[in-house]
Amino acid sequence: MQDQKVNLFIYGSLRDSRIFQSVSGYTFTRRPSRLDARTLFAELAFLPHYRRVSPDNVYYYAVPAQAARIEGYIIHDVPLTAMAEIDRYEGKRYRRETVHVHTGHGIEEAQAYLVTTESMRKQFGDRFHVNLIHELWLRKRIQQFLKKHTRPGDRTADAELERQAERELLAATERDLVMSHYHRDAVSDYYLERELDRPRPSIKPLYGESQAQPYIRNYLALVIRQVLLNQFEEQMEDRFRFELEHMRTSLRYFARSVSLLACLQIMNANRSVVEPIIQKCFDAMPCGKYDLIDYVKYAVRAVKSIFDPRVAEDHLHRIRSNLQPGLVPLGCELELSNLGVAAVEPLRSAANAVDAVYDGFKYFYDFRLDVLCWKLGGYIDDHSGYNDRPRRQGFFEIAPGRLSVAGELSRPATGDPWLLSRLIHELIGFFQIRPHSLHLSFQMRKNQISRQRVLPLGFVQCLLALGGGLERWAGGKWISRICKEEIIQHAYGEELVFARTSRRNWYLGGDEIADKPPAQATTCIQQYKFIRLDRQMNYEPLIMGLKGLQLEYNPGDYLTAEQMQRDPRLARRYRELKEWSHNPAEIGEATIRRFLDTIYRGLMKERHRQPAHKLHYIDYAVSEIEAQLRQFNEQVRDPASDPIVY
Repeated sequence: MQDQKVNLFIYGSLRDSRIFQSVSGYTFTRRPSRLDARTLFAELAFLPHYRRVSPDNVYYYAVPAQAARIEGYIIHDVPLTAMAEIDRYEGKRYRRETVHVHTGHGIEEAQAYLVTTESMRKQFGDRFHVNLIHELWLRKRIQQFLKKHTRPGDRTADAELERQAERELLAATERDLVMSHYHRDAVSDYYLERELDRPRPSIKPLYGESQAQPYIRNYLALVIRQVLLNQFEEQMEDRFRFELEHMRTSLRYFARSVSLLACLQIMNANRSVVEPIIQKCFDAMPCGKYDLIDYVKYAVRAVKSIFDPRVAEDHLHRIRSNLQPGLVPLGCELELSNLGVAAVEPLRSAANAVDAVYDGFKYFYDFRLDVLCWKLGGYIDDHSGYNDRPRRQGFFEIAPGRLSVAGELSRPATGDPWLLSRLIHELIGFFQIRPHSLHLSFQMRKNQISRQRVLPLGFVQCLLALGGGLERWAGGKWISRICKEEIIQHAYGEELVFARTSRRNWYLGGDEIADKPPAQATTCIQQYKFIRLDRQMNYEPLIMGLKGLQLEYNPGDYLTAEQMQRDPRLARRYRELKEWSHNPAEIGEATIRRFLDTIYRGLMKERHRQPAHKLHYIDYAVSEIEAQLRQFNEQVRDPASDPIVY
């Protein structure tokens, strides 16, 4: 049965070879000499007595029409396994039928996806269908726009490089166009032109600013490195879209998490190749003479010579073999700064702190790094709450899956604790900036909302022992995230910003039934903000522990000023926690046991009262957490020993 094959007539979106390969795992060609095990033979064909219609200018449908015909391709010998994937892609909107098409060699029998006139009155297919077509369709139109507006008529390789560089500098606009029109009508040519026709960004005015000059080369190195990553990821998406789509366990998740992880691994493992590229760029184009577009062009050109599909495929294979998908959507935010906690005012002025590399990221937006870093959700956070101020100084914050800072629009990065942990580790390695803090987000289930409980003091101590940053200081050891007051605020009375519940949106536009977002578009997340970001720490056990804790105990905010004013016991626990953090004592055996049992029970009911992970993986995670807690106890018992980095 698996060896059976059929012919397939395609006339719509599947004519795009990228979509066909993404859906089926195969590509096609009209040249017999290029056929191989994953490439099928295609030839032009006519389907008589049908008319192709596209009521929304995006989707194509074949409806009966006696005097009409449709031109398309007949793909020969499509395996049934690939047809099953195409069936899933086309969705319930279409019906697969046997037809007879005319080719250059006579009439051939084939399968085709057709619709009836009555069914056209219903709504369109599944979300994967919508997103993929909109994305590739819009990108194609953006390419046409760039050909028209960037060196029009010039077909040289240098002109094509410049258009690709322009597209890099329009990346956020492209993202917004794609995201804002999922599930909506087609984007008009007028709207597209208005959004894309903007002045080219320039850094030449910075050459005349004496305060900016010491930092220009460092920013340009960051630009080149980021463009290399973006282009690597584009190559990965083009060549391995089918594999990447099948490694993504839910359409709610950020689509680029796996491809970004693979590209980050490749670049971090090959610094001996990446760094000389950056140096050669500055040798060829010294700072002061060239504009931003020239450095972006250089990076685009460099990727073409160093991207190796075999290496990329090997990394994807290793990622696939290590995946541990669960059901709870996960996310992360990384804060980086060479100044540490002094990255924001008033601490920066009080400490007279100076960032000799990036000047606190003051010129981040001048170099369009907010645009270039969009795949990583990168922006500058000065903790003021105002995100529209130019040249603000603060933390460089990264959040894969964040699509809009102002609108709090984001998707979970993944549901896989291993993948999220590796993504955090590789992001720290990619940016040569001092890591500061980590926020981990866990999507809440509907039955958890408004039923949250305050964490017991012993559980909070266990979590701080796992990720709060045990450090040595002059008087002994302390939990740095609390003792340095990095998670203590005084805006509304003193409070501990340990964990907070908030809302996130992952959807723009109305749904297919009514002009309103679907029920699952807005979600509640529990975000843990107490975690120290460290280059050497393995965050996988902590992610599993927090997930188990949320599933079983369902913790809420900890601790707000309002909570402590309302409940004197919480205020007393807070004072005890601060005292313990300044001079940590061992965590009791009974507390550790209760903490581990709670995590275990939560992980064992993730999937409808059943575990979502394999039992040996759950046992590994719980055992690692226990080992880390016992190592913490050893450290606080022995004042002379150095803190252990897990």
